[in-house]
Amino acid sequence: MPRRNYDHYCSVSRALEIVGDRWSLLVVRELCSGPRRYSDLFADLPGISTDMLAARLKDLEREAILTRTRAGARTSTVVYELTPLGLSLRPVLEALSTWGTPLLGERRPSDAVRPHWFSLPLGRAIAQLLPTGTATVHIADTTLHYVITDTAITHHDGPAPTPDLELHLDLPAAIDVALGTRTLEDAAKVAPLPRLKPTADC
Repeated sequence: MPRRNYDHYCSVSRALEIVGDRWSLLVVRELCSGPRRYSDLFADLPGISTDMLAARLKDLEREAILTRTRAGARTSTVVYELTPLGLSLRPVLEALSTWGTPLLGERRPSDAVRPHWFSLPLGRAIAQLLPTGTATVHIADTTLHYVITDTAITHHDGPAPTPDLELHLDLPAAIDVALGTRTLEDAAKVAPLPRLKPTADC
């Protein structure tokens, strides 16, 4: 299917021509923490049809937002992963998350939810406790780790090898932290202080 054009000489419209279609940025959201199989993406994008998911993956691959590779012992498993161009969309998702968090309100009975959907606001909360370093966060049965530098926050699948901070949250607590109704220190079941870094002798 050819890409739809706005025919506006404008950077916003040009970006929306590539990632503005329904589901496109949510596919990017799912891939922010690491590679995913088609079945993983389908399971964590409730409401999308198989045809729509296949079309969006094809569109994003054509635009070099993601790559499709084969993995596994017999290279029979296809996995999708963001390219550097796709990863550069993270600040866009961060901005949308910041803008959209006050609009969440009460969870509706029809709303699906996944623990990792709160990765972006949780990252901002963790950075207030840990300005730089790594943090492992367990949300229900999901485990992520964050790498926080002076200039960026990223999250990745699985635990950090040697985290400076490790937190355990249940899903309601993670939602409360994301909404700003509870502090991370109050919501975390386990919140050890960051390890002190050795300092050089004067």
